[in-house]
Amino acid sequence: MTIVRQNTLNTNVNSSVSPPEKLAEKYIEAERMHDVLLLLQNLINSEEATVKLILGCLYDVGSVNLINQKLRSKPLNRVMKLIARMSKPVFRTLAFNWFKKNCPQLITTWLHTQVSFGNLPNIPQQVPIEVTELQPYSIPQTENLSQEIKNLRYQVRWLAGIAIIAIAVLGVAALG
Repeated sequence: MTIVRQNTLNTNVNSSVSPPEKLAEKYIEAERMHDVLLLLQNLINSEEATVKLILGCLYDVGSVNLINQKLRSKPLNRVMKLIARMSKPVFRTLAFNWFKKNCPQLITTWLHTQVSFGNLPNIPQQVPIEVTELQPYSIPQTENLSQEIKNLRYQVRWLAGIAIIAIAVLGVAALG
């Protein structure tokens, strides 16, 4: 005769514990994802030159696009592109160190989300938005804002010119 005790305090214990097969699968999954992380770290270490070239190409494209987007003034645009080209080696070193430290884990996490099919993306729900009617500016206020914009543009032109002259003087002084 066998005596079986029933847990009267918590009857849901068996339903919350995963069967041994699930635990084994989770362990194997974690182990394989750790292997992916180690392989990515090894890949980055062995292909350092390739990673640096990729980062350099991304820097070239990104810096030119950012400068073109933010700076409309031709002379200032050219000077900033020159500065961006000169700072590329520093960027490449800093970016590679960041890449080496962070990207294997980021890539591993992203890849894990790609192969775990359990979570389907949530479809965004439509939220009602209350639209309020805008009050237009009065004519004196519009003129005041227009004059302020003109003054700010004038100041930006002066500052850009001063910056270009200062950079040119520093360049001549450095060469001389």
